[in-house]
Amino acid sequence: MAINANSHIIAISGGKGGVGKSVFAANFAQALLLEFRGRVLLIDLDAQSCGDQNIILGTKPNKIISEVATTNSQIVSNTISTLVAQHATGISYIGAVRNSGDNFDVDVTGLNRALEGLSNLFNFIVVDIGTQFLGPQLTILENASCMLTLTLPEMLAINQTLKLMNQLMTMMFPTDMMQVVLNKVSSSNPLSPQLVTQALKRNVVGIIPQDDVIAGSALSRSTPFVAAQPKAAISIAFHELARRLTQGGALDKMRQLNKPKGVKSQEVQGTQVKVLGAQSITQVRSGEQVKGESFDLRNSLKQRLHRGLLNTTDLNKYVSEIKGDPAKENELRVRTQQTIAGLLEKENQSFSRDERAQIVKEVLDEALGLGPLEDLLADPSISEIMVNRRDMIYIEKNGKLIKSDRSFTSNKELRTVIERIVTPLGRRINDSSPYVDARLKDGSRVNAVIPPLALDGPCLTIRKFAKIPITFKDYVNYGTMTEPMIDFLKICVENKLNVIISGGTGSGKTTLLNVLSGFIPTTERIITVEDAAELQLKQDHVVRLETKPASLEGTGAITIRDLVRNTLRMRPDRIVVGECRGGEALDMLSAMNTGHDGSLTTVHANSPREAVSRLETLCLMAGMDLPVKAIREQIAGAIDLIIQISRLTDGSRKVVSITEVVGIQGEAVTLNEIYRYEEKGLDKNRKILGQFVATGFIPTFLQDFKKRNINIPNNLFAAATAGPATSKTGTGSNKS
Repeated sequence: MAINANSHIIAISGGKGGVGKSVFAANFAQALLLEFRGRVLLIDLDAQSCGDQNIILGTKPNKIISEVATTNSQIVSNTISTLVAQHATGISYIGAVRNSGDNFDVDVTGLNRALEGLSNLFNFIVVDIGTQFLGPQLTILENASCMLTLTLPEMLAINQTLKLMNQLMTMMFPTDMMQVVLNKVSSSNPLSPQLVTQALKRNVVGIIPQDDVIAGSALSRSTPFVAAQPKAAISIAFHELARRLTQGGALDKMRQLNKPKGVKSQEVQGTQVKVLGAQSITQVRSGEQVKGESFDLRNSLKQRLHRGLLNTTDLNKYVSEIKGDPAKENELRVRTQQTIAGLLEKENQSFSRDERAQIVKEVLDEALGLGPLEDLLADPSISEIMVNRRDMIYIEKNGKLIKSDRSFTSNKELRTVIERIVTPLGRRINDSSPYVDARLKDGSRVNAVIPPLALDGPCLTIRKFAKIPITFKDYVNYGTMTEPMIDFLKICVENKLNVIISGGTGSGKTTLLNVLSGFIPTTERIITVEDAAELQLKQDHVVRLETKPASLEGTGAITIRDLVRNTLRMRPDRIVVGECRGGEALDMLSAMNTGHDGSLTTVHANSPREAVSRLETLCLMAGMDLPVKAIREQIAGAIDLIIQISRLTDGSRKVVSITEVVGIQGEAVTLNEIYRYEEKGLDKNRKILGQFVATGFIPTFLQDFKKRNINIPNNLFAAATAGPATSKTGTGSNKS
């Protein structure tokens, strides 16, 4: 069978119902008739048709398409009048059904034969094939020059259009034959033609404005508005589309495209194409285009569900009523989950049970929890979560950085999660204060930065704490240090040596501080000072202090230095400062030098010698005009021990040095290393081989211990006896 070379079959379809295919087909056929003065046939081949085209034209078909496909007579000029109805405007017409209750059953072989005869008589054959691809519709596509795919400037229609086009591509129909027409466009539409083009990765060949008044008037008169109102903008758009399709022989070129033959309808029905998440467009939120922010269509579905949830449920009210009651919290979660599931059901999209459950969970997590971070926080093997931007989340897992496949639906959702974290803590993040330190309920450390400081959108860093706190036994198992080293540190902490833990970012300083704090006797009063409370001390006699940011007026801030000074009035036996990063270092040293022995803190430095220099710099930040030598004397008199912990190149964490601060000699603080970690190379898995060794140096404070009848075995300090070589990757202390 061959279609006449002088005739073009143009199929009209759409990804979903309600995009206006029937009205479009009638008016496009009319535009072709008026524009080219040829013979135009309109065929209704919508498998779900209920005779809408009959109403639009006000014409009863002479023969319906199933009858034309089974006619025994040859389709020629002498017999055509018995098959097609003639509209007053000049369009010829073959309907799908006579009445809404008629069955639709078209013989494919007969349809092929009919198309051959019809193409000899008509220059253009416009066929409304609907949205369901059965044998007859596929027969049209196999013979069509092109398919005009109607969509609307809204996300659901675009999503369904993507699904339609992907289905056809899986059946090897060329994408170039699928031309996109954007229908019912108005200034109130949330998506612009440019965004639709970007989403579909297809140029929009035609834009039809919305004009309900003209369309309604034409329908009541049973006359296509292209004929009834030829000068209206909506009619002119149809003429422009007709010219665009024929200019430069565009239809002729599309007809030459290689199309499949003999595609069976069951192949279509058995084809499942997942398109959600396959495309990306510039995000539009609340009808407003947000420049530079992209999201996929799965996210757009989640956004619709989220908006629907907010429209039907006063979440803020219900959340405020919970007041820490677990039963009410669970009740709200169950109720919200049911609401989301109901909204998803109304979307009328086909998902498997697992897909539905996952979408509901993701929307629920964003509505009441921390969105895509919930699963990452629940994974015990993940130690750190780094949200560079809403669609780029990295995790640290077993000491290695990995890019996660999770993402937030939008920057707005990410910003909401950040505010959900910091608001209950009395902290704020806004344009005037665009970064914040905070913590989660489990003590995990949080840092957030938003625009204008963060150029690519809000970013978030979460340093997780293990559900089960790290213990000194874990350090041995992970290869972070050896039992003799732990025994030595335990004695030092119990006997009130002042200890500084030094290390880089992510090396494990805070976790080591937490473990060492566990060695403090339960009979002593401990006061902790932190910027964001993280320490998890097990003793009962503990007072936890946390800094306070400034108010909206910029007043009322309470700094770590303020709190360190205040601790001296609280009769502390021990002062534990989460991290010295400013002038509080001088106050800390003063406290250590005035009877508050056994204090613990951390500093950022890469070696014990750098830790001393760092403390000097921090003391100068206190604003006191002190000579450097006086500061060094303070350091030498206050600090007893510096523990250096490092994260090595293979991701493992090691206590690479335990060093005593001996005193001051001339202008320099004297240090003597007691233990060190010596690297020996790499094993076959690129893991570091190394050994903990004792340097042979005997700490000077042992003399004071002996005076108090505290005995430490000297064999702990015998050279090269601290521990065996190791290639353990254990993360040991996972946080800093």
